[in-house]
Amino acid sequence: MKKLRRYIIMLGCALVCAACGGSSDDGDGYVPPVTPEPDEDKPQVQVVERYAGGDISLLTKYETNGAKYLDHSGKPVTDVLTFFKDAGMNAMRVRLFVDPSKASDEDKGQGVCQDLSYVKALGKRIKAAGMKLMVDFHYSDSWADPAKQYTPDAWKDLTDDQLYTKIYEYTKDCLQQLKAAGATPDMIQTGNEISYGMLWGVKGSASLKKCYVNSTANWQRFTSLLIQAGKACREVCPEADIVIHTERAAQSDVMKSFYNKMKAAGVDYDVIGISYYPTWHGNMATLGNTLSMLESNFSDKSIMIVEVGYNHAYQPSDVDYDYSATYPVSDEGQRKFTADLISMLKGHDKVTGLFWWWMEANEYGLDWATKRVTDSWYNASMFDNATGKATSALDEMKHFIR
Repeated sequence: MKKLRRYIIMLGCALVCAACGGSSDDGDGYVPPVTPEPDEDKPQVQVVERYAGGDISLLTKYETNGAKYLDHSGKPVTDVLTFFKDAGMNAMRVRLFVDPSKASDEDKGQGVCQDLSYVKALGKRIKAAGMKLMVDFHYSDSWADPAKQYTPDAWKDLTDDQLYTKIYEYTKDCLQQLKAAGATPDMIQTGNEISYGMLWGVKGSASLKKCYVNSTANWQRFTSLLIQAGKACREVCPEADIVIHTERAAQSDVMKSFYNKMKAAGVDYDVIGISYYPTWHGNMATLGNTLSMLESNFSDKSIMIVEVGYNHAYQPSDVDYDYSATYPVSDEGQRKFTADLISMLKGHDKVTGLFWWWMEANEYGLDWATKRVTDSWYNASMFDNATGKATSALDEMKHFIR
């Protein structure tokens, strides 16, 4: 038996030597290793990068006005962006208005101030901190959302054809200036919460150009605007992902119809962006069903939760759904909501981004009479306005990418 085993081993060695030409070129008997050819039929494993961070569009204002940021234990935070980076976050979002000086005093009191100069400076800091940057074009002088998508004052007299040119030129110019300032976006939202279209017209007009999924009115106009905006993105920032952002997380059928219309019109984009606020959009199971539908029907797109929030204090009075029994309106309740959300999202492979909206809100340490940043506290941020301390939820964000 031993002789037979030795014979088999010797025969195997002889066959290997014959296949390799018997020896190496220098005659020393060394047989070089054979590198196998890649199997083209075998699926290649791709590492998908995930992004965790927040919309921090008012950070500069808070810092300038003297807000005091502390970590959860009460230790002063000397640099907020470094603090976010050290907490494991790797991307931040900043909104951009056309001319926020035209916004109403009420809207300014809610934080509308982000013109191009402001965004260039903050964007540069985000990039210098080693994080990715998402720029959120509102294409309005003030808030753009499902209830309002008003045309900027400077564009109000333009025809549709002129608007197609204007949105292309404006987007291109902004991106060129951002690049020159060291604030090249990695992700670009061409519109904010545009479930019903954008650039409707002037506030108060009797003929606002809205889009509804059960009607064909204004969709060709809307998708033409998006195509022109996307064209500018591809020309100036070809490496950036284009995000199309809606907020119908509770209406899976509406979301499906919306993105089917994008596909039929040939709108060029990479990421489906979603807003999710449980007090308005329902429980996580509802969001999960919508995500599953999107993954099944639009498998060529990534998905990002580009806005999310849950209060750690003072339950809002206008909620449609009250989850305080499951997630108390407290530091721990906000932390548990965040942890459960991340656990659910990680079960959806196409979900690659999670951005907490207005995560930097913090009026602690300001002179409220003369230096307040907003006219009321936002209590779904990741800092406590009463103490300046980071909430426990902030430390959960890193688990989305780890």
